[in-house]
Amino acid sequence: MAGEFSTPPWLSAGGSVARDGNGPGLLMRGWLFIELLLLFVGLPLALKHAVHIERMPLFMVLQPVLLAFVVFLLWDRWFLLRREFVKGFRFTDLLSILAIFAVGGGMVAAYMAQEMPERFLAFPTQRYETYERVMILYPLVSVLTQELVYRTFFFHRYGALFGAWRWPMILTNGMLFGFAHIVFDNMVAIIGTGVIGTLLAYRYATTRSFWAVFIEHTLWGWLVFTVGLNKYFFTGISNMPAWDHMNDWIEAVQRHLGI
Repeated sequence: MAGEFSTPPWLSAGGSVARDGNGPGLLMRGWLFIELLLLFVGLPLALKHAVHIERMPLFMVLQPVLLAFVVFLLWDRWFLLRREFVKGFRFTDLLSILAIFAVGGGMVAAYMAQEMPERFLAFPTQRYETYERVMILYPLVSVLTQELVYRTFFFHRYGALFGAWRWPMILTNGMLFGFAHIVFDNMVAIIGTGVIGTLLAYRYATTRSFWAVFIEHTLWGWLVFTVGLNKYFFTGISNMPAWDHMNDWIEAVQRHLGI
């Protein structure tokens, strides 16, 4: 098992953490722990308040927050976005991604077809144009930033807190990813994304590949929209003004490309 996690623990640390084999000192560990709680517990609670109390569209408040994480990464002198994006993954990793998705996704689809037939495939069959645009926008607008925050940023910044204890880091990351979906105010979203978040954390810990988790996250997200689980990922506050703006952008690109 030790061979799975061969990356030295300090290589996961952020720029403010000492870059030697001893890892950060006690004071820095305390700061990183408080920072982690503020960003990955406090912020989701603040977003829930903004959406459900202030009645703000999730898309409008979430994207600036996610982009702020990305800006922090780019500002960190120890982090190279190019290095993150050029690292690939093995063919066996792809087979693992597809096999797990085929089995798990097949079980989810079968359950929805049996227990909620009125919702199963309703989105792609009844609102195909909107479904098509969501399939295009979801990886670019949502998955890209979520993975940069919850896998790249989290492992880069807080890896030193866990040292060689990688399973606690994986489980913590998965639980925090699930907790982030508290904004949807239902346990299906929280537990479901917690399970998938743990899978994605394991994938990133073992491959250190952004594109591996990007592909895996996209597949599960597409499944949610396709089989009818999307009702659990709606806050009750319409995102239509923001989506209309994105739709206008897509149409402009299509016109430019002659599509």
